[in-house]
Amino acid sequence: MSQIDKASRRQKIKDRSRVKVHGTMAKPRLCVYRSLSQIYAQLIDDDNGKTIMAVSSMSKENKALEGTKSEVCTVVGKQLAEMALAKGITTVVFDRNGFRYHGRLKALAEGAREAGLVF
Repeated sequence: MSQIDKASRRQKIKDRSRVKVHGTMAKPRLCVYRSLSQIYAQLIDDDNGKTIMAVSSMSKENKALEGTKSEVCTVVGKQLAEMALAKGITTVVFDRNGFRYHGRLKALAEGAREAGLVF
């Protein structure tokens, strides 16, 4: 499968899932993007078109993290959940953004759940 086919396949999956997944201020969308070496997660209010908060493995406090990529993703998920709980957000809608729920994506989700986020 060529790189173009992979990208178009992920885009089709993403478009299909975005019809079903919608975030509000009370229950924002947890959108995750996974690059080759980094992970990015943000809470989005789709009603107002605003990003409520964002965390990534590239942020200042996470640059010094050591361990496997999955371990770093777990820490990022926990940080996002702690920030969300501090703002009073307890429930989110998970948007895997066309990626398979597996590996680093799963580690981030489990880290967020461990820290108290419900989805």
